[in-house]
Amino acid sequence: MGSAISELPSHRTPLADAAETGLKIVVVGGFGVGKTTLVRSVSEIRPLNTEEVMTQAGVGVDETGDVATKTTTTVAFDFGRISLNERMVLYMFGAPGQERFWFLWDRLFSGTLGAVVLVDTRRMDDSWYAIDRLEHHRTPFVVAVNRFDDDTVRHSLDEIRQALALPEHVPMVDCDARVRESGKNVLITLVDHLYELAMAQEATP
Repeated sequence: MGSAISELPSHRTPLADAAETGLKIVVVGGFGVGKTTLVRSVSEIRPLNTEEVMTQAGVGVDETGDVATKTTTTVAFDFGRISLNERMVLYMFGAPGQERFWFLWDRLFSGTLGAVVLVDTRRMDDSWYAIDRLEHHRTPFVVAVNRFDDDTVRHSLDEIRQALALPEHVPMVDCDARVRESGKNVLITLVDHLYELAMAQEATP
């Protein structure tokens, strides 16, 4: 990933008085893929997170693998907010990545308009469960590939699509979860995708 790191907002941004429509999305993916970072980078308010320090109790339970230096983990969910315009607000929920917390996902998906599947190409197998659950719930989603500095092989989006067996209609985009503009582009991709699906549904007799 690039070297630019987005900064946390220094103060809370008030919600516009004209805001009347709230859209809920979830950010899902494997352990340590960058879900908390993505929510933190794009949120216009100081995000709520439930990160806790990893302890010996997680040894042998949480598979750290390529993220062995990770010292904290989300144990419930992350929450952030971003205003799309004066009337529409996006509420973001970041799901925990470890298998022992997957039971929370189905509840997080309730009332969700769409989702972002964050992918780490070093551990693409960790993305299967997220994709499977979203398809089970018939929740529209986009795939965002979080590029890391230490990627030894840079796979193309077409190669990743093939590896994940994603149909052509599922949008894919590169991102750097640490950078606000990059994260916003992911959300715009999702909103555009949801809009196109809604228009197609309206046009169906």
